Amino acid sequence: MKDCEQTKGLSVLAHGQAVYDCFLDLQNHIKSDSRLRLEWRLAEWIYSPSLWGQLAPAEIMQEYMVYHDNSKPFCRVVDHEGRAHFPDHAKWSELIWKQIGTEHAARLMGMDMDVHLLKGENVSEFAARPEAATLLIAGFCEVHANAAMFGGTESTSFKMKWKHLDRRGKQICKLLAEAHR
Repeated sequence: MKDCEQTKGLSVLAHGQAVYDCFLDLQNHIKSDSRLRLEWRLAEWIYSPSLWGQLAPAEIMQEYMVYHDNSKPFCRVVDHEGRAHFPDHAKWSELIWKQIGTEHAARLMGMDMDVHLLKGENVSEFAARPEAATLLIAGFCEVHANAAMFGGTESTSFKMKWKHLDRRGKQICKLLAEAHR
């Protein structure tokens, strides 16, 4: 993972560590109202207690976030324009991690892209998963960890990804809150 580039100058492992660092920064801000160290564009729903109360245990969060792209060195392909792609990496990461890590983290890795690809008609099904809160927070952290690659939090690419997560996050948090009343 440390020898495979996620993007120019950033290894797959460094990306995973950046996602986890974003998570720790955000979690510390939410739990203790501390100042954020990193660049963020926060959504209102990120402060939802029903969201933060349903996360996977701390050691699983770390394992999942740091190693979520473990298969990328094995499924990396470069297109004719020189851009790297990692087809089915979430599925492959789950299969690999089942052999070397915890089942819980492996399961999360297999669903890692779900929140990024989530369509409106599937929000209820997604929110009913026990992993919904973990996947939503991880997706939010992933987008922020990748912000520099997109051109920063003011770039069009970042804003498109953020808008999708904001829309889905509102819907998911509403359903999570209703389920825990």
